[in-house]
Amino acid sequence: MPAFTYRGRNGAGDIVSGTIEGANAGAVADLLFGSGITPTEIRPVPAQPNILAASGRGLLAPKIRHVDILLFTRQLYTLLKAGVPIMRALSGLQESSANPAMKSLLKEVRESLDSGRELSQALARHPTVFTPFYLAMVRVGEMTGRLEEIFLRLFDHLAFERFMREQVRSALRYPSFVVIAMAVAMAVVNIWVIPAFAKVFEGFGAELPFLTRLLIGVSNFVVGWWPALLVGTAALAGGLRAWIGTRRGRYRWDRIKLELPIAGKIVQKATLARFARSFALAMRSGVPVIQALSNVAQTVDNDYIAEKIEKMRISIERGDSVLRAAIAAGVFTPVVLQMIAVGEESGALDEMMDEISGMYQNEVEYELKTLAQQIEPILIVLLGIMVLILALGVFLPLWDLGKVAIKK
Repeated sequence: MPAFTYRGRNGAGDIVSGTIEGANAGAVADLLFGSGITPTEIRPVPAQPNILAASGRGLLAPKIRHVDILLFTRQLYTLLKAGVPIMRALSGLQESSANPAMKSLLKEVRESLDSGRELSQALARHPTVFTPFYLAMVRVGEMTGRLEEIFLRLFDHLAFERFMREQVRSALRYPSFVVIAMAVAMAVVNIWVIPAFAKVFEGFGAELPFLTRLLIGVSNFVVGWWPALLVGTAALAGGLRAWIGTRRGRYRWDRIKLELPIAGKIVQKATLARFARSFALAMRSGVPVIQALSNVAQTVDNDYIAEKIEKMRISIERGDSVLRAAIAAGVFTPVVLQMIAVGEESGALDEMMDEISGMYQNEVEYELKTLAQQIEPILIVLLGIMVLILALGVFLPLWDLGKVAIKK
């Protein structure tokens, strides 16, 4: 997500400035208006190396991980709740941090606060670390005087996101191992096993079955062109990664992920669970619906779903209800739409969004627990086909040779 520097005036007429992430200048302007700032200037920030690269340690240096921000949020909540001043709290966190990159970040945040910036503005100077949603929530905490409560809610939100990611990784570990094992087995068979049988078959002096000739041809190609295959595979992987790195490529890939068999519905439900949880948290903290949707759209980690949420925001700006906007988005189930309708009518939309998040989370957990059972039959069928092709290709010539020997 590109970063933008801005200058504007707050509700008191004071000039404020800072850095914020957004899809474009228009989205940044919406975020600023929603936070009570009237922008007078918005400029894109040129790409810069991160904190670690700037320190001269490059790629080998430790990075600020999700767990570092999680611990920072929890510890800052605890210190603020205990009545510790913000500067003293940040100083203590800087001294106790075991990550040099986190120490450097906290030092820069303290320097920003010393120069007169607010905490949200100091954190906004590090857009690669703190998401727009995180910054918006801190800004709301500053305006309402409930900063410690906001940090507690942010901690719960970050812990939820971490839990969802770990659940997905855990569920994909077994299928990934099986697929890798099958690929290694195929390589071993093509490089060592089939060439050995090919030498035996050459002494038969008879025409080999088509399947055997196909296996030998594939094996000869792999043995003769394995450097080109490795380079081609690496180039394909690099090209795919570069394509996903583009805005259009990322959008297409995020849409493809949602259409994948078995895994697609898990990705969609996990994304919508994050959306519902983030939306509920923003509304409960006092963020207006339109601004909440703008912030949440940048945190769902899926450009396709983010576009749907942005369309919801535009629809609500035009006067539509949240329910009608959600129906037009086309990504929610009828049960979820019914819950949104009840929440909107009762004035408890944040509570209904929490319920929706919990429902999606339960569905994701169930899908992940049964993922191995859903994938296992497919893997068994693929493994059976591979073994059948190898068996027929290797043993058909031996079977024909046996029949010829019996006739003689």
